[in-house]
Amino acid sequence: MEILPAIDLKDGKAVRLTKGLMESAKVYSDEPWQLAKRFEEMGSKWLHLVDLNGAFAGEPKNLEQIEKIRSSCNLKMELGGGVRDEETIKRYLDLGIDRIILGSVAVKRPDFVKEMASKYPIAVGIDAIDGYVAVEGWAEVSQMRATDLAKAFAECGVEAIICTDVGRDGTLSGVNVEFTVSIAEASGVDTIASGGVRDMGDIEALQETGKVAGVIVGKAFYEGTIDLKEAFNLIKER
Repeated sequence: MEILPAIDLKDGKAVRLTKGLMESAKVYSDEPWQLAKRFEEMGSKWLHLVDLNGAFAGEPKNLEQIEKIRSSCNLKMELGGGVRDEETIKRYLDLGIDRIILGSVAVKRPDFVKEMASKYPIAVGIDAIDGYVAVEGWAEVSQMRATDLAKAFAECGVEAIICTDVGRDGTLSGVNVEFTVSIAEASGVDTIASGGVRDMGDIEALQETGKVAGVIVGKAFYEGTIDLKEAFNLIKER
C-alpha cells in the first residue's frame, strides 16, 4: 500500500479545506515546493497534487507552482483539479506529471475518460457525499451512487480510483474503510483512500483489509496527528 502525501493548491499556496469548502481554506505553506522536497526526504515515492482553483474554474490555475513542485523533487506525481480535456492532460504530462486525475468529467463524460485511459496514465476521482457522487469541486451532488460509477470503470484501463468521503475530508475524523473497500470491490481497480485520515490507526486499518492500494494523507500531516516517517516505515515492514 502506498502513502501519498497531499498538496492542495489555492492561489499558489498549500492549503487544506474542510469538507471541500473553499472558504474553510487554511494556509500551511507559501512555498509548496518545499513541502514536496520534505515528503521526498521522509521516504515518500508519490505526491498527490490538487489544483483547487482549477477544480472550480474547469482549467489549470496554479501552473507556475505546479512547475516549481515538479522541478524541485523526483517524486512520482498525480494531479487533479479542473482537467476537462485532452489538451490539458497532454500539457500536464509534458510538464512531467506521472498520472492525471479525472473527477467531475468521469460522471458527465465517462466515454471520454475511458478513451483517455486507453492513451494516458489516468486515475478516476470518485468523491461521494452519503454514497452519492459529488461533482464540480463538490459543489453539486449527482444522482449516481459511487459504487455504480466505480463499476463503470472496471477493465477500461484506468490505473487507479481515488475515492473521497467528502463528509470526512479535512475533519481528522477517521478514514471511511468500508466505503473504500466497496469501491475497490465494485471496480477491481487499484483503489486509493482519501478523506478523514487521522492517525496510524487509519493506515493500519486500510492495510489490514488487503484490498486498498493507497491512502492520501493531508491534514493529518499538516496538523501533526500522524508521523509520516513512521507511516512510511510501517508500510515498508509489512
